[in-house]
Amino acid sequence: MAIDETQTVTEIAVDDVTLEGELVVPADAGGLVVFAHGSGSSRHSPRNNFVAETLRKRGLGTLLFDLLTEDEDRHRENRFDIPLLTDRLVAATAWARDRNDLSADLPIGYFGASTGAAAALRGAARSETDVDAVVSRGGRVDMAEDAIGDVTAATLFIVGGEDDSVLELNREVYDALSCEKDLRVIEGAGHLFQGEGELEAVADHAADWFATHLRNRG
Repeated sequence: MAIDETQTVTEIAVDDVTLEGELVVPADAGGLVVFAHGSGSSRHSPRNNFVAETLRKRGLGTLLFDLLTEDEDRHRENRFDIPLLTDRLVAATAWARDRNDLSADLPIGYFGASTGAAAALRGAARSETDVDAVVSRGGRVDMAEDAIGDVTAATLFIVGGEDDSVLELNREVYDALSCEKDLRVIEGAGHLFQGEGELEAVADHAADWFATHLRNRG
């Protein structure tokens, strides 16, 4: 098994703030997945960290970082400021690409959860990010609806079968996508995928998608 090369990121400079996160890149990684967490969450999200661990076992690097500073997160409206969150995600992507050690040459994918999925789709719609794949977990993808036409990255929606309103929104946005796409429904799961084996299914679907669609360009 490849040994992880881990670097704790103390700062990612974005405009006039610094964001904290952790970059982990296995030896001979085939790509890097940047995570966008949902509202009220952070880089410490147990669900995102579980998925990230699965991706690393599949030979993919991961970057989990805080989209907001602690002070910004105290103001609830910032958690739903999708343009702001998108700008932060795009800036973190540029930061990863500017590195000359671990992640500079790796193809990049986005994993977005809840509101973070809207930022992931909006970020993928921007040409400067050059993202190859997107995975949404229980995503509020409707909050990126006006950018959907510009998404060219292979996109996977994963939704709980019992998460009725979010599933309906995902189906509507899915139909509007013109890129390579898929929608996986985890039967019996709610929004947080807390049932036995549900989060494991999410992680496996995500790992398969990224392993297929991320290619090492080096």
